[in-house]
Formats: sequence, structure tokens, C-alpha cells
Amino acid sequence: MAGVGVVVDPEAVGGGGDGRMKEGLARRAVENLRFRSVWGEVNGAMGDLGTYIPIVLSLALSRQLDLGTTLVFTGIYNAITGLLYGVPMPVQPMKSIAAAALADPSFAIPEIMAAGILTASFVLFLGLTRLMDLVYRFVPLSVVRGIQLAQGLNFAMAAVKYIRYEQDLGKGKSLGRRPWVGLDGLVLAIAAVCFIVLVNGAGEEQEQRQQQQQWWRRRLGSVPSAVVVFVVGVAFAVARHPAAVRELRAGPSRMRVVHISREAWKQGFIKGALPQIPLSVLNSVVAVCKLTRDLFPERKESPTSVSVTMGAMNLVGCWFGAMPCCHGAGGLAGQYKFGGRSGGCVAALGVLKLALGLLLGGSMLRVLVQFPVGLLGALLLFAGVELAAAARDMSTRAEAFVMLLCTAVSLVGSSAALGFLCGMLAHALLYLRACALRERIVSSQTDL
Repeated sequence: MAGVGVVVDPEAVGGGGDGRMKEGLARRAVENLRFRSVWGEVNGAMGDLGTYIPIVLSLALSRQLDLGTTLVFTGIYNAITGLLYGVPMPVQPMKSIAAAALADPSFAIPEIMAAGILTASFVLFLGLTRLMDLVYRFVPLSVVRGIQLAQGLNFAMAAVKYIRYEQDLGKGKSLGRRPWVGLDGLVLAIAAVCFIVLVNGAGEEQEQRQQQQQWWRRRLGSVPSAVVVFVVGVAFAVARHPAAVRELRAGPSRMRVVHISREAWKQGFIKGALPQIPLSVLNSVVAVCKLTRDLFPERKESPTSVSVTMGAMNLVGCWFGAMPCCHGAGGLAGQYKFGGRSGGCVAALGVLKLALGLLLGGSMLRVLVQFPVGLLGALLLFAGVELAAAARDMSTRAEAFVMLLCTAVSLVGSSAALGFLCGMLAHALLYLRACALRERIVSSQTDL
């Protein structure tokens, strides 16, 4: 925040400078973790669970991903990112790698971890060499908005699928239509959506929010909608399978170093890393930095630092079988939507994950697998809509054209890389056309 940083004091000159610097860093760390609003930050911490829980559960059920190990490492990741950045910087599973694992039974834990390590190494290289800053400056805003819009719509469509249809998370497939009533019925999911809209609204502009804040507090109080939805989901999960509580076991999972064969490295690179790298660069670094500056103008998060933290955390956790993770614009949008405004938001989530991972380990899977998927869909829906809404600032028809072309190709081709290439090509062609038109106008005026 402005005004927080290294303290400059005349007495520090010539001696004691290190102490002052440490004091300034300590104050900045405290400021980064300070809650702006207790219920708002706790509520915001739940805003990304609609993405996190389904992917992690799917891999735990289908590929024997160790849930306890993943909870421990992602909890540490959350705490570190909250401390460093001071904004609700998310920690999300790498989606392309998860999709490859769910689609291919031969893509097992060694291949997943190899893909994560290779992706992290490439992103870390871009960060350490500062090439990521060049990528950030090179990519036009209209292309970034196209990637964000595509990702937001993907989240929203997946959320509607979670709400409308029963899910087999172990196979990553939709089943029949969800029944209207029941502990995971359609009525429950629709009620959750209506409840969130009633409490959070459509995400009003800052001035409208300030005008309405006192009215809402007077009528409803600071209702933590996402926390309420999550707590209801846990209660219904226990009600659906009460024996799961008795199956919980105290203690963390036993961590082992994952053995990765030469063939696993090869398959991890071809099937996992190659499709994940463009998504990580574009959505997890470039787009998340753009969105951070949109939501927190006082914050100037560097693409270099974001890529370094994302690379470093996976180069540790993946060797022990933790799910490969990244920062994502969708998670940031979701946590902001539900009230997250500081690093304390994600740090609180990290403490919760770490506590569950150390206290209950992988036995948590027995309860979470019963969590109503329709409620996860409700949380994911608002994260997707909030991310897509960031694309509303395109001011010219040319920018809107590039954005929508990038979005359409990304959605239909199921590839952010392909959408990026088409968006960059369209932007270049429109730029050349505009230059040619300007030259023609100048030459015609000269002839006159």
C-alpha cells in the first residue's frame, strides 16, 4: 500500500540502516496480511473453492492424487503469496494438466508431476531472465481481455453444468439431470445462486457500493455469503454420508518423493506441459497482473515476481506429489467478488488448508467427495462472471473485435494459445490497416 515500505530516517544514515529496512519490511508484511474487513476477507477466501475443490477431488479419485499432501503445500503457497503480494492472489490447480490427466488413464501421478515441474521451470526461466516483462508489455490489452473473457465464460459454462447435471468427478463426466430436490438437488443450487445475488448483487461500481453499504449493513449485516454456502455444503456432505466422519483419521499423509521415469518426463512434456505453458503465461501471469492493476490500482505487481513465485513453489511441491498450481485471473476475480481485498484473505485460506492437511491428511477425501457439486457450481458461476466482466472496458470497435475473436477461437478451439495467436494476428493486421489509412489521408492532404 502507499506509504508502506522502507522507512527512511536521518538517524539510519551511517548506521542502523539494516534495522530500519527490516522494520520497514516487517511493517509491509503486517500491512499485506491485515484484514480490511474480517467477514469480507474470510468470505473472499471461499471465492475460489468452486475451481479448486472439483479439480483436486477429481484427480484424488481418478489418479490417486494425495489430498493431504496437496492441502499442505497449497496452504503454504497461499500463505506465502498473501504475505508477498498483499492482494487475494489465488493458488489454483493447473487446468490443462488436470484435463490431460482426467482424459488419459495412462497419465498418472509421475506424468502429472513431470508436467508441473517442466511448466514451472519454463515460467521461472522467463521470470529470472525478465523475459516475462517483455511478454507483458508486448501483449495488447484487447488480447488479454479476450483470454480473460474466454476463461470467465469457460468457468460460467462449467458452473451451469455442475448445477444442471450430476457429476462423476472421478471420471470428469456429467451424468443425468440433477434431481430437483435432495441434499444435492437443483433447488439447493438455485437457492444458493439467488442467495449470493441477494447479498452480493451484481458487483456494483465503487461509488454505488459505498452508497449502499450502510443500507445493507443496517438490513442484512455483513453476511458472508460464500462462507454460508460452504458451511451448508459441509453440513450436507456429512448428512449424505454420516459414516465418513467416523472414517476420518488424525495425522498428515506420509510424504514421499515421486519417482519420475524417462517416459514419464516425455509424456508429461508432450501431453501436459506443452498445452499448459501458454495458459500459465497468459492467464496465470499476464492476465492476473493486468487484473490486479484493474482491481488494485495502487498495486503494481511485477510479471517477473509472479512468474518466479509460481515457478518456485511447483519446483518444490511437485516432487512430493502435490498438485501443480498456478496463479489465475479467475481465482482473483472470484475472491475479489466475495470480498477479498488483502493478502490476509488467501493467507487465512492457506492456514485452513494447512491445518486440515496436517490434522486429517488424505482422510478428508471421504467427506469432501460428498460435498454438493451444485453448491460448488454456484461459487464457480460468480467467479466466472466476475472475470468475464473485466472485459467490459474495451473502448473502440477494433479492440472489441480483437477481444471477441480471441475469445471465440479460445472457446471453440479449447486452446488459449490458439486464441492468443489469432488475437495477435488480428491486432497486427488492424494496426497495419490503420497506418495505411493514415498515410493515405496525409498524402491526400499534401496533394491538396
